[in-house]
Amino acid sequence: MRDSPPVAVRLVFLARLREAFASPGETLQLPASAPSTVAGVLDALRARGGAFAAELAPGRAVRVAVNHELAKPDDAVRDNDEVALFPPVTGG
Repeated sequence: MRDSPPVAVRLVFLARLREAFASPGETLQLPASAPSTVAGVLDALRARGGAFAAELAPGRAVRVAVNHELAKPDDAVRDNDEVALFPPVTGG
């Protein structure tokens, strides 16, 4: 549980996630019980169920960037950060 002020992040959904979630993005206020980390954001979204739980399930190929920098699950998120979710890009 956080003792700090609430954290709201600006989510951006890219590629297949934009279609699956039927939205280009939104603002998410993390629950007080959630850690202010990338993992906390993903857990809060998975808890919604439906497409969020399916697309963000453990083992699914999803990358996260915080303020345009690739991020790991334990990386911190701060109020008003941009958190982008996207599938890995392949090419050839």
